Amino acid sequence: MLAILHPDTPLDSDAYRQTLHFLEHLPGVTVKVHEVEGAVQRLTELYLLGDTKSLDKDEIEALPAVERVIRISDDYRILGRHRDDQRQSGFTYNGVEFSQNNLNLFAGLCAVDTQEHVEIMMRELSAQGQHCTRMGAYKPRTNPYSFQGHGKSCLPWVFETAGKHDIRVIAMEITHESHIEEIDECLEKLGRPTGVMLQVGTRNTQNFELLKAIGRQKTYPVLLKRGFGITLNESLNAAEYLASEGNANVVFCLRGMKTDAGSPHRNMVDFAHVPTVKRLTRMPVCIDPSHSVGSRDAAPDGIPDVMHATAQGVVAGANMVLVDFHPRPEKALVDGPQALLMEELPAYLEDVNQCHQLWKKRQEIYGKTGAMAST
Repeated sequence: MLAILHPDTPLDSDAYRQTLHFLEHLPGVTVKVHEVEGAVQRLTELYLLGDTKSLDKDEIEALPAVERVIRISDDYRILGRHRDDQRQSGFTYNGVEFSQNNLNLFAGLCAVDTQEHVEIMMRELSAQGQHCTRMGAYKPRTNPYSFQGHGKSCLPWVFETAGKHDIRVIAMEITHESHIEEIDECLEKLGRPTGVMLQVGTRNTQNFELLKAIGRQKTYPVLLKRGFGITLNESLNAAEYLASEGNANVVFCLRGMKTDAGSPHRNMVDFAHVPTVKRLTRMPVCIDPSHSVGSRDAAPDGIPDVMHATAQGVVAGANMVLVDFHPRPEKALVDGPQALLMEELPAYLEDVNQCHQLWKKRQEIYGKTGAMAST
C-alpha cells in the first residue's frame, strides 16, 4: 500500500508526525519513506510493507498529512504502474526533461579516446541544437587486455568541453561505486559545467551491491541497461533496486539480447518491448541501436541497419536514443565498426525527429479509434 502525502508537506510538521506515528504502530507493517523532487513541488510517499490487505484505505486517507492512498502490487512497487495510480512519470535533470512523452538523443563516443575527438563530437552536437551526449570514461571489457577507458584522468576535459558547448547531460557508464565519487568530485571542482547520468551496463544489471550504492545517491539520475541474458522481469526488478534505495530517477534501456538467433546483428533487437516497459512501469524507455546491431552495414535502400533499428524503437514510443558516433571510427578504441560518421548526424537527427512525429500521429489515430469504440 502507498500513502501519498499532500505536496510539500514539512517533515517537521505535526500533521506529518501524527501520520507517521499512526502508520508505524500498525501491526505487521513497516513504513518506508520515499521523497520525490518534482519540477515545482516535493512529494513524500510512504510505502506500507507487510500485511496490508486488511488495512482500511479510508482510515489511512483520513490521516492529516495524507492526500490519497493506492493499493500496489508486489512487483515494481516504486517504479511500477498500479491501479488508480496517477503519479507522474519521469523527471527533470539539469534543465533536461525525461518522461514517457518526450524524446532525447544521446549521440557520442562509446569510449572517450582523445580530446580532439571529444571536441569535434560536442561541437557538432551543439551546432545541431543537441544538449546531451554519451561519453564512456570507464569501459568494462570481456577481454582483460582490451582498452578499459581513460577513467578519471579524462573527466576534467570531458566535463569542461561539455560546459563550453552547452552539453547538459552526459550518459557515462560506471563499474564501481568509487566512480560516483570521482565524477562528483570532478564536477564540483569545475563548478558543475555539465551533468552526468550514471549508466549501469548490461554486465552489471544484477550487480546488486553496485545498484544499491547508485540508488543511495540522489544527485545523479540513472540509465539502467537491460541484462543481455536475463528476462525482462529480472531487469525491471534491477531498476527497482535503485528506486528502493531512494533514487527513482531511472531510465530503462533496451540494448538487445545476446543470442545467435539475432545474427548477423550483434544482439537480438528487443525494441518491441518499448511500449511494454512503459505499460508496466513509469520509467522513460531508452533504446541502444548501436549495441543491438553492432555494425554500419546498410540495407539495399542505402539506410544502415542501425538507423532502421532506431526508427523501429522511436516509432514504438522510445523516449531516449543512445547511439555511437565517432569523427574517425577507424581510430576508435572501442566499437569503431558500429559507430556512425559525423556527416551522417544531421540526417540521423532528422530521421529520428520524423519517427517521433509519426509516433505522435499514431497516438492520435488510436486515440480517435478508442473514442469511437467507446461511443
